[in-house]
Amino acid sequence: MEKKNTTKRDTCVLLHDIRSAHNVGAMFRTADAIGVSHIFLSGFTPTPRDRFQRPVKEIAKTALGAELTIPWEYLKDPMEIITKLKTEGFVVVGIEQDKRAVDYKTYAPSEKTLLLVGSEVEGLSEELREKCDVLLEIPMRGEKESLNVSVAFGVALFHLFDR
Repeated sequence: MEKKNTTKRDTCVLLHDIRSAHNVGAMFRTADAIGVSHIFLSGFTPTPRDRFQRPVKEIAKTALGAELTIPWEYLKDPMEIITKLKTEGFVVVGIEQDKRAVDYKTYAPSEKTLLLVGSEVEGLSEELREKCDVLLEIPMRGEKESLNVSVAFGVALFHLFDR
């Protein structure tokens, strides 16, 4: 089957300190659906293969093969890839609730975007927020303060890049 991605955008994703392998797998599957070109994993985020190069069952279960179709790479320190991609013209966009954040629906992405997503509990650290060119927030209208990280990732990714 031919890949359906016809966009001229280069969209990369950085998943930092995501603790749940199920969330990581769901984000791989969503990233594949929208045509993300590369996924970077950093911090304690689990990777699709363990240290013995065996598939991680929880990721495989929710990714449904997307972990095999999208190039990915693990980096202990996320600053390394952020710095590199910024020099290549990527705009760094974080999804985070922050006083500096703008409504995700008002943002028009650039042709080269690195989308950052952080921990389920802590979100993006202040250090990572400082590296972002823009922070986007998904407004919460109900009682809960936030969405599950993989759900927020999907909402933002499809709104921003499915145009």
